[in-house]
This record gives sequence, structure tokens and C-alpha cells, in this order.
Amino acid sequence: MAKNASNERGDITPTIDSAEPDAIEDPTPSKELAEVDDSSTDIEAFDDDDDLDSEDSLTFSNGVIEKIVALAVRDVPGVLGMKGGWVNRVQETFGAVSPTKGVTVEVTPDNAVRVNVSVLIEYGTYAPQIFEDVKKAVVKQVSGMTGLEVAGVNLRIEDVLTPDEYDARHHGEANHHASHNENGESKESAVKPSGQDK
Repeated sequence: MAKNASNERGDITPTIDSAEPDAIEDPTPSKELAEVDDSSTDIEAFDDDDDLDSEDSLTFSNGVIEKIVALAVRDVPGVLGMKGGWVNRVQETFGAVSPTKGVTVEVTPDNAVRVNVSVLIEYGTYAPQIFEDVKKAVVKQVSGMTGLEVAGVNLRIEDVLTPDEYDARHHGEANHHASHNENGESKESAVKPSGQDK
């Protein structure tokens, strides 16, 4: 047991009481004590580890998760494309294409991810099978790449198109962008009205 002794200046210095040499405890616990109850030690160790790990973190922006989802969904058979909202339509008007078009994510209170996807599917395909394939692809890619749990996948089918209809829409949009200038005006406006070409 330790006692405090004072010197002439009034400073306190620790000293060991030689009358009780057995009172000094070995800092390592005995084997019997260590085997008694590990559960409380594990809880304390977990709490201590939390404090040590609090300086490190790994976070993902919603945009990253949305992109992972969009790329996974595009590979699902029967999905022709993604259908975005009004923001995507405005972006496309100016020639910008969003890689996350048709996808939104929400983080749940328990830090899982809920995914909302809007797609265009091919005419003649079985929508429930596409839904199952989309869920599998999303969970596999999001969990595999981020380690996050997927709390749910909501699939909204916006349209059913034949491959020809889909191609015509996309070629039509591409031709529209190619044939119009940055102000949306037709590049062919230099054509003279009839009767003035003589």
C-alpha cells in the first residue's frame, strides 16, 4: 500500500509502506480471474475501440450509391433504360446526361439504404422477374462495393417499349441535340423561304 510522505518543504512524494509488501498487486490478472466472465470485458473493449476508431470514417455521397445502382440496373435483362425526373429532362435539353438518371437513395435511421429506381422495360418481358433481378443486382453491387445494407428497393416501371421504339426515342433525342445550337434554335434555319431562291 502506498503512503504519502512530506519532506521539509511540504512537497508530497509517494513512498511504499514496507510493512505490507504483499499488498502490492500484480497488474496482470490471474488466469482464473481472466476466465470468469469475458462478456463485460468485451463490452468495455468494444467501447474503448469505438473511442479509438472515432477518428477514422468511411462515408459515401448519395451520388456514389446512385451511380452504383444505375450501373447495376442497366445490366438487368429487360431493362431498356432509366427514366429520370424533370431535372434530368432539363439537363438533357442542354446536352448533359446524368449517369444516375432514374435513381434516388435514402438513408434510413439505422444507416441502411433504401433505393428508388424508375425504368423503361422491354415489351413482352415479365415485370415481376425484372423486379427480382433488379433487387438482386442492386443488393449485390451496393453491399459488395460499400458494405452498406440495402433496406429496400422500390422499382417503378415508367414505360413499356419495343426495342425499336426505344432506339427511335434515343436517336431522336440525339438528332435533336445534334441539329440544334446551344440556344435550342434549329441549325437548319438558314433555309430560304420558297420563291426567294431565284
